[in-house]
Amino acid sequence: MQIVFLGTSGSWPTPKRNVSAIAIKRGPETLLFACGEGTQRQFMLSSLSFMQVTRVFLTHFHGDHFLGLPGLIQSMSMNGREKELLAFGPPGMEDLADVLVNIGHFTSAFPVSAKGLKGGDEVDCGEYVVRAVDTSHTVPALGYVLEERIRPGRFSLERATALGIPEGPLYSRLQEGQPVTVGGRTVTPDMVLGPPRRGRKIVYTGDTLPSNRVLEAARDADVLIHDATADTALEEKANRYGHSTGRQAAEIARDANVRALILTHVSPRYEDTSTILADAKSVFANTFMAEDFFEYPVPYPD
Repeated sequence: MQIVFLGTSGSWPTPKRNVSAIAIKRGPETLLFACGEGTQRQFMLSSLSFMQVTRVFLTHFHGDHFLGLPGLIQSMSMNGREKELLAFGPPGMEDLADVLVNIGHFTSAFPVSAKGLKGGDEVDCGEYVVRAVDTSHTVPALGYVLEERIRPGRFSLERATALGIPEGPLYSRLQEGQPVTVGGRTVTPDMVLGPPRRGRKIVYTGDTLPSNRVLEAARDADVLIHDATADTALEEKANRYGHSTGRQAAEIARDANVRALILTHVSPRYEDTSTILADAKSVFANTFMAEDFFEYPVPYPD
């Protein structure tokens, strides 16, 4: 699983940063969280393809988080996409998507299905779920938790050999949770597998004040991607507009016991983000400042 930051600026783009867009590559599919203007071009400059995007998750309806959707859909359409695109966001997402998909004299060559979510709703994606979390911004806004389902425990070759199970397809069936028959005896998965293992967990806050809801949602996450619009010197102003500072993001990361914190949504006033990062690292050492095209791999926890 790979996180690729396509846009990391808040409010409007700068010469070095485009507005919000974060792609998560998992196997053959790509999920997109936020879609600021110009996102399709950011894809072209990255290691990913926008044609592999299967689902888009919008956090809220401020322009720097959704105005890239019409251009992305039109670019997909003109490049021959036929597969349905699923789009999610706060309540009202269906109406917004209808406007954006049909903007101007354009008809999409592929279906776009939209659904509004509220905090606590889950999108079942098979091997993982994406859960919406209410955040604290100046308009209705969501964060998202991407969490993989529990994985089977490690396969014990030693136990399998002792039980007389021949190498080959029976190993795979046991790892998939199915019992097998060997020499007239039934062997169940628990006889050769260790304890179940958790999957990976990534949390993206979108734009938000420090929030207990985000803290609880982020508990024990592998990666927390958090709004860090300003440094501590501008904390009062950042909070007034529904944003967090690097230090406040780090306090959430520390208290939620996450493995890594990545800061994004930097105010255009900052050409040098070192003060935001320093504020955060003084509280939570394993903190990174996202730049456009920054990539962060997320390995399994064990």
